[in-house]
Amino acid sequence: MSHGKEVLDGLRDETAALRELIPEVYAGFAHTHKAALGDGALPTKAKELIAFAIAVSKQCDGCIASHARGAARAGATLEEAADAIGVAILMNGGPATVYGPRAFAAFTEFHAQFARLNAAKHQG
Repeated sequence: MSHGKEVLDGLRDETAALRELIPEVYAGFAHTHKAALGDGALPTKAKELIAFAIAVSKQCDGCIASHARGAARAGATLEEAADAIGVAILMNGGPATVYGPRAFAAFTEFHAQFARLNAAKHQG
């Protein structure tokens, strides 16, 4: 089972249906998301890794997949993702030892995707 793209794809239809009914809520969340994760005192990569670790602690598969993608897109390495998961394990204990490997699988999937895209950009 994929813990990355497959999870996000599985949420797409339900999210779109709910978004149609409460567009203002989703617009507000999108604004907050952009404001919170944009470069500031901390770079986007660090913020995505923080959100990634929190997602593990919250045991939220959709959040894990979303922030795994965001961290990979922002240039996080496999080692950085593993370190973030290590902090989640410290702060959350046993449940994070279950969600941590799921999170690492999701990150690895997106990391490989963005590595291929970056390699293609540099070749072309």
